[in-house]
Amino acid sequence: MKAAVITGANGFVGGAVLRELISEGYFVYAFVHNKTDNIPDVPNVKVIKFSLNDIASVNEAIDGCQLFFHFAWEGSAGPLRADISLQLRNVQWTIEALRYAKKIGCKKFIGAGSIVEYETFFATQKSQNRLGTGYIYGSGKLAAHTMAKAVASDIGIDLIWGQITNAYGPGEISPRLVNTSIRKIINGENPSFSSGTQNYDFIYIDDLARGFRMIGERGVPFSEYMLGSSNAKPLREFLMDMKQSIADDVDFIFGDVPFTGVDLPLSCFSCESTENDTGFKAQIDFKEGVRRTRDWIVKQS
Repeated sequence: MKAAVITGANGFVGGAVLRELISEGYFVYAFVHNKTDNIPDVPNVKVIKFSLNDIASVNEAIDGCQLFFHFAWEGSAGPLRADISLQLRNVQWTIEALRYAKKIGCKKFIGAGSIVEYETFFATQKSQNRLGTGYIYGSGKLAAHTMAKAVASDIGIDLIWGQITNAYGPGEISPRLVNTSIRKIINGENPSFSSGTQNYDFIYIDDLARGFRMIGERGVPFSEYMLGSSNAKPLREFLMDMKQSIADDVDFIFGDVPFTGVDLPLSCFSCESTENDTGFKAQIDFKEGVRRTRDWIVKQS
């Protein structure tokens, strides 16, 4: 039986990848900090409690794992994105997880990066640009990516880096854009946005989970793979798709929220190498994805 490790297996993305791997016949070692409510109670999942700051102390027997997926990252949404100490610790924890993956015999380490790595780089290189504190999280992701690539090469383990555009879908509880906007719509509020002219992309959680599995199985070592819809466009167009799909009678207010980031070129969102190397292509379009997400949120209410 194929086997894999997932850290952060109880999280939004980690839990989705866990379910994807189970459906594909994997035995999964699900590393969690404390809660296990998102972990299916099935024979081919073994839950392992661990602490991010001491993964090396895990002494559970782990056999035959080819793939190690690392999703555990504290402060990926909300105000903790600006916590410098925490984001620096996340970088260190990523490297310790990488070394642990090598120790237990995994062949590939699949990290969870972000489109914000590109945003951080471009924003930092822009002269006289006054960065927002959200880029502290982006700096952590960029540093983790860079250091993991160097350490993986040094210790002899293949690194695959998945770069998430913007994940959304059932199961998300974070204050990110799609989740927050849908909840406002359900509550009868008129959501406010920036002008929405900046380029953007989203990927539905089930597509993302399948994408991570495929880059883990088929990705070329030391490659970065963008995981998105392959249909990046200005944010306002996505939001108008959302309005048409689930909120035709709701006013969307554009321009009330200042945009202080950088507008990435569409080329940064390209999934061409992902498709060419792994065969992955997203299947759920944004209109359908937000309908499914809205339905899930309503059921939870």
